[in-house]
Amino acid sequence: VSVGHPSEVDEIFDAISYSKGASVIRMLHDYIGDEDFRKGMNLYLTKFQQRNAATGEDFPLWMVPISICTSEDFPLWMVPISICTSEDFPLWMVPISICTSEDPGSAKMQILMDKPELTVVLKDTKPEHWVKLNLGTVGFYRTQYSPAMLESLIPAIRDLSLPPVDRLGLQNDLFSLARAGIISTVEVLKVMEAFVNEPNYTVWSDLSCNLGILGTLLSHTDFHEDIQAFVRDVFSPIGERLGWDPKPGEGHLDALLRGLVLGKLGKAGHKATLEEARRRFREHVEGKHILSADLRSPVYVTVLKHGDSSTLDTMLKLHKQADMQEEKNRIERVLGAISQPELIQKVLSFALSEEVRPQDTVSVIGGVAGGSKQGRKAAWKFLRDNWEELYNRYQGGFLISRLIKLTVDGFANDKMAAEVKV
Repeated sequence: VSVGHPSEVDEIFDAISYSKGASVIRMLHDYIGDEDFRKGMNLYLTKFQQRNAATGEDFPLWMVPISICTSEDFPLWMVPISICTSEDFPLWMVPISICTSEDPGSAKMQILMDKPELTVVLKDTKPEHWVKLNLGTVGFYRTQYSPAMLESLIPAIRDLSLPPVDRLGLQNDLFSLARAGIISTVEVLKVMEAFVNEPNYTVWSDLSCNLGILGTLLSHTDFHEDIQAFVRDVFSPIGERLGWDPKPGEGHLDALLRGLVLGKLGKAGHKATLEEARRRFREHVEGKHILSADLRSPVYVTVLKHGDSSTLDTMLKLHKQADMQEEKNRIERVLGAISQPELIQKVLSFALSEEVRPQDTVSVIGGVAGGSKQGRKAAWKFLRDNWEELYNRYQGGFLISRLIKLTVDGFANDKMAAEVKV
């Protein structure tokens, strides 16, 4: 890609470029093996040690199908195995790994998919065995299973016999396919019910993010309360197992998971979580029992989500009294959880005050936009009304791009899309 001006660099080397490049390299490493991969990278780095690589030379394409690197599209495999393709989409050449319930941690078969359809025979695999593509979630593609094959994977999710990284990849594929309109969201949520026994922080983190995106979309419909009830049902068991206080022998991931789960339950209106959060917040403010750093964000966001002007005033007071910038940033990120329109405006005004560092204003406004449907509308209006000041503050740098993305990302109707384009 030609770069005509330094300002164009951010547009070219964006998150998609880096993430796609890393994903393809990871798939390549898995396919050819560590030793050959290292040899190839050594040859590449040696070749270009005295000059920059040109387009088509940015990494050793001789080791990977060029179509993946040069196309803007994304491979989708439908199982029984066929490639989702048409005149508008390229034919992909991608390595496929297949595992079964006989040995979930190793590949039963590895093939190079280079045709629109392919028949694969798995020897000694019984009808009651489940079959999964993309072992270890290293392949750069999505997988759409037939209803019967997807149903057979549900027990493996529930009893954790499917490895964590494959559980993560499966739910991530399903949510992506649902957002693309390829499968039903109802079908996805039925599978998500099987994650009630999930112990892994990374899986929960991605699942929480995907449910959050779905919740944002449904906030524009009559199903918002239904998805909140679903979140409470899915997250309650792990919340009860973790509790509020650390247990002997816990690792750092357990602490991260506790904060994630309690915050999710609190925002979704889980009664017991809300009551306990309010109690602990009150004791924290009074100085009777200071909250640990791991619990502050989930407690803050819970009491704000279901709080009033008094709650917001208390949070702003804590922000003013905080000695550490880390604590100030923590509070700034959750202020947008407040839901009353007049309090949302107060938070937005606070974002441009001298109490907030210029580089942190983006987090406050973005938090408002991500906090609720009312917050998104208010943040968008605030952005337009104060555009000149904000643009001059950030001078067209990456922060203004991030602010725009955070503000408009949650809109989900044609009217708002047209308004943003204008």
